[in-house]
Amino acid sequence: MNLLERFIKYTKYETTSDPLSEKSPSTETQMAFAAVLADDIKEAGLQNVKISSGGIVTAELPATKGCEDLPVIGFIAHMDTSPDMSGRNVNPIIIENYDGSDIVFPKGGDILSPKDFPDLNNHLGKTLITADGSTLLGADDKAGIAEIIEAIIKVLENDIPHGKVMVAFTPDEEIGRGVVNFDIPSFGADFAYTVDGGAVNLIQYECFNAASLKVSVSGFNIHPGTAKDKMVNASLIAMEFDSMLPVQMRPQFTEGYEGFYHLSKMSGSEEQASLFYIIRDHSKQLFEEKKSLALKICDFLNSKYGEGTVSAELKDSYKNMREAIEPHFHVVERAISAMKKLGIEPVAEPIRGGTDGSFLSLSGLPCPNLPTGGSNFHGRFEYITLEDMDLVSDIIVEIIRAN
Repeated sequence: MNLLERFIKYTKYETTSDPLSEKSPSTETQMAFAAVLADDIKEAGLQNVKISSGGIVTAELPATKGCEDLPVIGFIAHMDTSPDMSGRNVNPIIIENYDGSDIVFPKGGDILSPKDFPDLNNHLGKTLITADGSTLLGADDKAGIAEIIEAIIKVLENDIPHGKVMVAFTPDEEIGRGVVNFDIPSFGADFAYTVDGGAVNLIQYECFNAASLKVSVSGFNIHPGTAKDKMVNASLIAMEFDSMLPVQMRPQFTEGYEGFYHLSKMSGSEEQASLFYIIRDHSKQLFEEKKSLALKICDFLNSKYGEGTVSAELKDSYKNMREAIEPHFHVVERAISAMKKLGIEPVAEPIRGGTDGSFLSLSGLPCPNLPTGGSNFHGRFEYITLEDMDLVSDIIVEIIRAN
């Protein structure tokens, strides 16, 4: 099975995670896919293949003779796809020798165009892979899985000397639970890499600090004809809360290291209203200031409308992994060196989101993020090229190669 065949095979398995489920993994389809991967990596040459009760697949590639004392390196990718869009009945479309023209999806008629996505112009002449317009593609992160397996095959077929290599495929990364039950001591890696990023030249070792915020508003409803000085409209107070957050700190106005408040869901009536936010910032200080402002707004509205009118449930989700990786920066430098050997000029870019590497790094396993080569994740416009996937597998090989 070549790299393209493997990737196409994996995209056809529905592995959407479910944020409402309390099971681990959150969907049975992920456990079924774990069994498929376990068989595939045994066939590829990995040993000691296991599937945990939580659906984490692990395996090892023993060190070659004379390399037993080298550091143990891990590579990790996630099995689930985003619940933001369907990952069922994915029908990959393969466009060989892409010529830069618009791509009309056969389902729905949407157009993937360089006018909207200029990065497509960087892939002229390549084999472009998309879905058919009715689903996401699933390159996030089935491309990462396929690239790790392809790299292992290349290492074995070319007798490349290497230390011990560990591999793990995890569930539920998209809903923030992928590595909560990850057994770092048993995994046994000295450091690791998630293969879960974008363009092939990116190396990422910092992510957002993250929190979730639920704002609940209690009102008092009465017939509007007799409402003067009596009605307390919960929905209007919820709107007032949102209006007091800085407009320029919404996601659509931010980039790079800029954080945001993102209103992801809302519901309301005169009696009750709820707002659901995610709060993000790379800076720990600015992150704490954002959380503090939200609570101060609640206090202000309670002083205005009466104590207990507005309440907030604020919960930290994950932290910026940079503080855990900087003391082990050789891990990042190893990836940079591998890219440069392949003629790639690396770019260090913050992740504007989360990553399993955050939890792992802060739990004692330094784990920066490598690219997959994909773009436009989580939606119908997602795409990747075969050539970039192959290049990522070469980056992994160079990281594994004994120096």
